Amino acid sequence: MSPEEWQVILEVIPDARDGLTRTERIILYVLQQTQQELKNRNVPTAMLYGRVLEYVDMSEAELHVYLDRLGVKGNGR
Repeated sequence: MSPEEWQVILEVIPDARDGLTRTERIILYVLQQTQQELKNRNVPTAMLYGRVLEYVDMSEAELHVYLDRLGVKGNGR
């Protein structure tokens, strides 16, 4: 199996420790870091999306799917 194929597998298989995929873990990490920078205020989705894109290539719609799956609630939701 090529390194690229392994990367795809690692992206979709949840980790046995906590059930999170690599992408979900990155989103939660970036969210936490950004919340700390904003002194525990809510993080605008656009800001989160821009920062997550530094690690993972995804559409804004995909980010919303991940946020819904992770139970992250935004304003007005």
